[in-house]
Amino acid sequence: MKNAQDDYTFLCWQNKQKLKKVMIIIKKTGLAIAMVTLCMSAIAQNKDNSSQLKPDSANFQKRAVAFVADQFAVSRPLNIEYNNTGAYRFKSKRGETPLADGRVSSFQQVKASANINFIKKQTWILGTTIGYKFTAAETAVNESVATDFQLANNFHYLFSSLNLSYFAMLLGKRMVYTTSFLVDGSEKHVERIKGIAAATMVLKANKKTKMTAGIVLNIDPSSQSLILPTFSYEHKFDNGLIADIVLPRSIYMRKFVFDRNGRVSLGIQLDQTSFYLYNLDGTNQRYEYRQLDINSGITYEHVIAKYFLLTAKSGIKLTPSGRIFKKEESFADPVYKISPDPAFYFNIGISFNPFSVFGKR
Repeated sequence: MKNAQDDYTFLCWQNKQKLKKVMIIIKKTGLAIAMVTLCMSAIAQNKDNSSQLKPDSANFQKRAVAFVADQFAVSRPLNIEYNNTGAYRFKSKRGETPLADGRVSSFQQVKASANINFIKKQTWILGTTIGYKFTAAETAVNESVATDFQLANNFHYLFSSLNLSYFAMLLGKRMVYTTSFLVDGSEKHVERIKGIAAATMVLKANKKTKMTAGIVLNIDPSSQSLILPTFSYEHKFDNGLIADIVLPRSIYMRKFVFDRNGRVSLGIQLDQTSFYLYNLDGTNQRYEYRQLDINSGITYEHVIAKYFLLTAKSGIKLTPSGRIFKKEESFADPVYKISPDPAFYFNIGISFNPFSVFGKR
């Protein structure tokens, strides 16, 4: 009976983390992709192809930093958010063996991150990103017709990276090269050391349209993909709508409101939950739980006191798969797999962002 209980315990871990799969790669590349794509588009912001900036221009670097800080919460100087996901049911497997269905009755997260650039030159920037995620979940699994196996647990996930971005020209196009050295773990141990290298080219940049394309090299044994292409496209329509696409991360239609002090966005975004597990089977084996979520819905951002942004998001969260796998193996070789049902989510956060474009014409 103990083995069965261990199985359910494992499941619970997975469930808590709920939805996220759409691109198993994003886990490792997520942080770098954000930094990379951002920087690139940054270079393009508010400039026309006909008046290209010199790669050694201080203005070039300033626009890169501004765009990065404005477009991605994780890259803003400071970001804090709270997420609550409604109750949902899930199916699970150990290997190819189906296990009892379960239910996550409570799933909450608190996330905090800081992005600091401590050396800024005309053609390069050296900085660091640090972050913390706290996950609290309550899970119940039907152990038999008459019994319920229930778990309530808290998980801590910490990460940091050292990031170097270099601005240059290639074939007459603006380029941003980014490398990141990443470390993550829990409150107990440092678990993984990873590396990311990326290159992005600005294909088009004028007052209405910005487009970039690039590639990310992901150095992480737990990843299924070594190379990941990236693409971003932003277009401002005459009616005030803005198409904002950053692949593989998000697709949004945006519009500024309240004299540009607010912004409404409709679309989808990939997110991720990850943390490490210990003593699940009575051994010293370490495991990682990871899930990729597809969050669809509405986002509203509003500037407060000029440099602070209040953000509220709500909609439906889809998780193609959540998985537990041995730390030394990869997401492609799970011990447990979970398939959660769609669930309602609500997120609220606040960011400090001195580079915000809100309120600017």
